[in-house]
Amino acid sequence: MKPVQRVVVLGSTGSVGVNTLEVIERHPGRFEVFALTASTRVEQMFAQCQRFKPAFAVMASPGHARDLEQRCRSNGLQTRVLSGSDAIAQVAADERADIVMAAIVGAAGLLPCLRAARAGKRLLLANKEALVVGGQVFLDAVAQGGAQLLPIDSEHSAIFQSLPADPAQWPHQINKLILTASGGPFRTRDPQTLREVTPEQACAHPNWSMGRKISVDSATMMNKALEVIEARLLFGVQPAQIEVVIHPQSVIHSMVQYHDHSIVAQLGTADMRVPIAYGLSWPERIASGASALNFQDMAAMSFEAIDSVPHRARFPGLQLAWQVLAGPVGSTAVLNASNEVAVAAFLDRRIRFDQIYSLNAHTLSSVQPGAVRSIDDLLALDAEARGAAARLAQAWSA
Repeated sequence: MKPVQRVVVLGSTGSVGVNTLEVIERHPGRFEVFALTASTRVEQMFAQCQRFKPAFAVMASPGHARDLEQRCRSNGLQTRVLSGSDAIAQVAADERADIVMAAIVGAAGLLPCLRAARAGKRLLLANKEALVVGGQVFLDAVAQGGAQLLPIDSEHSAIFQSLPADPAQWPHQINKLILTASGGPFRTRDPQTLREVTPEQACAHPNWSMGRKISVDSATMMNKALEVIEARLLFGVQPAQIEVVIHPQSVIHSMVQYHDHSIVAQLGTADMRVPIAYGLSWPERIASGASALNFQDMAAMSFEAIDSVPHRARFPGLQLAWQVLAGPVGSTAVLNASNEVAVAAFLDRRIRFDQIYSLNAHTLSSVQPGAVRSIDDLLALDAEARGAAARLAQAWSA
């Protein structure tokens, strides 16, 4: 019998966090929940504490933590309730924890991911922004801490599952990585009408159930831009070796083309429990709870070139990935910061959907990264980019 693995779930009330807890619950003799963290959803966090009885629960603010603590004490729960970003990082690095699921949305997940990496955890990375913002600083922390970094995004998990087990072989065998994209809710929409898109329409993804920010990123294809950057860093390929193809059915989650032009792909239902289960159990496989593909029930699988004229007009933000990868160190952090501000402004109805790309492009041209050598440099650059993007969003909404 293997020892029980203690798991920290950062962002436990989000879609990835909820799915992680569902997988863990299927394997009570293999995993137990050590700590949960959330931002503001006290009621949902309390329900999770009742269900999984973690040693720690962390809320982002003291007020939400007090509310949670009162509920826990009134119901006899022994979970210790903490608050704030330092506490989130603290539980991520706790020596008693074995696995950290990093599912906090946005750059807020960077610091706890860094702490977990330096503490040598198995780090399941669903937070692509930590890598996009942290870049080589984050990868250095993984190497120095002896951490295991496993991708949880369905696309990067698919690539990881399609690669040789020995990373030393990757540069000698990979011709290119092919990321698939569903095309989101506006794959066939007239690009001239995108200025009329509402937040409700942008959040209605045809295949995946996701949070609002990630759903908007899928609608603009900025999620794929961030994934291109993440793939460059995770797998050590050159930007020119990364291709994106639209695959509306979301059955093939991504592919690896080798030098002999053979292609290895990972297929599955559109269910995040599959990559989550693989990350938790790697290199083994365990039951995820996802349904199996039924090829008899599947219609034809189709693919569309992303560089067609209408798709380039629908998804101009995708090209920003290769732009920032060719730019100075820190450019990826600027893009991520600007996009978080732009999406928030759109969801608050302060800018139009089509202005998300424009705001990101303007911010990239106005914020020039200096020397970036440390996490403090990256955080300062992130703050500068957010300030520039926020001022622009305010001017456009006036």
